[in-house]
Amino acid sequence: MKRLITATLFTAMMAGTAFADTTLKLVEVITSPERTETLKTIVSKFEQENPGTKVEIVSLPWSDAFQKFATMVSAGDVPDVMEMPDTWLSLYANNGMLESLEPYLKNWESTADLSDRTLELGRSVKNTAYMLPYGFYLRAMFYNKKLLEQAGVSAPPKTMDEFLDASKKVSAIPGKSGYCLRGGPGGLNGWVMFSAAMAGSNEFFKQDGTSTFDSEGWTKGIKWVVDLYKNGYAPKDSVNWGFNEIVAGFYSGTCAFLDQDPDALIAIAERMKAEDFGIVGMPKGPSGKAFPTIGYAGWSMMASSQNKDLSWKLISTLEGKEGNIAWNKRTGALPALKSAANDPFYASPQFKGWFDELADKDAVPTTMPTYLEEFAYFKDSLVIKTSQEALLGDISPEDLAKQWADYMTKAQQKYLSKK
Repeated sequence: MKRLITATLFTAMMAGTAFADTTLKLVEVITSPERTETLKTIVSKFEQENPGTKVEIVSLPWSDAFQKFATMVSAGDVPDVMEMPDTWLSLYANNGMLESLEPYLKNWESTADLSDRTLELGRSVKNTAYMLPYGFYLRAMFYNKKLLEQAGVSAPPKTMDEFLDASKKVSAIPGKSGYCLRGGPGGLNGWVMFSAAMAGSNEFFKQDGTSTFDSEGWTKGIKWVVDLYKNGYAPKDSVNWGFNEIVAGFYSGTCAFLDQDPDALIAIAERMKAEDFGIVGMPKGPSGKAFPTIGYAGWSMMASSQNKDLSWKLISTLEGKEGNIAWNKRTGALPALKSAANDPFYASPQFKGWFDELADKDAVPTTMPTYLEEFAYFKDSLVIKTSQEALLGDISPEDLAKQWADYMTKAQQKYLSKK
């Protein structure tokens, strides 16, 4: 009898400490101090609910996260869970490095609360949930009311012509510029939105897989951006600007316009009075349409994780109602859960510009061709190098368009050949 009691006690102890003395590695790649602190808070709750489990958070700066994470992986330093940008998903999923989350979703009590868009985009590779998006980033245009008034601009621009004219007038003010151009990391969105608006279409490819980047309309849009910079309507050093620099350029009053997602609202609202700035939809092109990009990021589990069930528990804590809403309130993304619509935070006037844009039938949300495994390199390496060359006059806008088209045509036709 004593032996039975001892064995039962041992089994109970083991069941209660099944995950004891376990360390999970979590990598974040869209990093800022605010995001990291919020992540630590949510992770701390997870650790409290799973005694003996520790989460090591590795924060990579976004400007070189793609290269740094690839180096980690090639060296065998692979995390259990990672923050997965939409632009990387295909690369890592198609190379067998991500674990399918489908078995976990079948039994998770919060799966029904995930929006249809969340599940659709999370399953964008092989119709399998290799990632759970935590939120969505829709571009809209911030504008500085004081600078526009000082420049004699009566209202925020609704068209690309009005945008160019307003940028010119603001740039005539000493020390001020019209547009916070993102010429460095993450700059592809601006090129795509203005080029698609000029072309009147957000189709990246023709039916045969040929890229539209070097088509007449898209090339005009690329030239439009290059000319805007060359004419001095954006700060000279913006050729190197990334996210932090363009946001600082706006809230410091250096430039009057900034196209960004809701995540920029956090830093701007902390440093500018609400009455000094506004948010409207992206300016429309000759066709009367705008094509604001919509992106997303989420949580993925690496296939090499030795603690998959525990890794899922971490993801479900991050993606569950309490974690997801807390995270998105600090990151500025539009949340992935249906129930978030009931939160008063998203009913605030600050989000009106994005919701108005979503309701505008002539503002067509545009997703990047992230299903191509070559897209991550294109966006985070090739685009930065070649667009900076074009802005500085080392290559022509036509050369830029052709280089992009050549690369993307090969990627798309390779993809089509496998279907």
